[in-house]
Amino acid sequence: MTIECQNCGKKNRVPAAAQGKPKCGNCGQPLPWIADALDDTFAAVAEQADVPVLVDLWATWCGPCRMVSPVLDQLARERAGDIKLVRVDVDRAPQLSQRFEVRAVPTLLILRHGEVIARQPGALPAPQLRAWLDQALTPEVKT
Repeated sequence: MTIECQNCGKKNRVPAAAQGKPKCGNCGQPLPWIADALDDTFAAVAEQADVPVLVDLWATWCGPCRMVSPVLDQLARERAGDIKLVRVDVDRAPQLSQRFEVRAVPTLLILRHGEVIARQPGALPAPQLRAWLDQALTPEVKT
C-alpha cells in the first residue's frame, strides 16, 4: 500500500507484513500502517506485528462498517507508529470470522502479540471509538 507522509508529503510503500514500524523514507517520521488480511495472511499481517493491532472485521454490504471505516483510518493516522489497522472482509475470510466468533459487523478487536485484549461488536461514534481504543491500550498499573 502507498501512504503519503503526513509530515513531508512524500509517498511511501508500506508492506502489509514487516518487522518494526513503517517510517517515511524522506523525513523518518512514523507512517500510518493500514493493511488488509484474509485467512491465509492474517498471522503474518496481524499476529506478528510489533505494535498493537486494531482489527476491523467488516463486510462490503454493511452500512455501519462504511461509516466506521473513515474513523478507523483517522485513528491509524493519529497513532502512526503506535498501532496497525488491519481490515478483514468477513465474507472473504470465513475461518477468521469463525475463530473470532463474529456475530455482528463491524466487530473490532485489539491484538497485542497476537492475543485479543479488547473487543467491540458493532459501530460506535468517533469519540467512543477513540475512548475504547485509548482504554484498551493504556497499560495496567500493578499495585
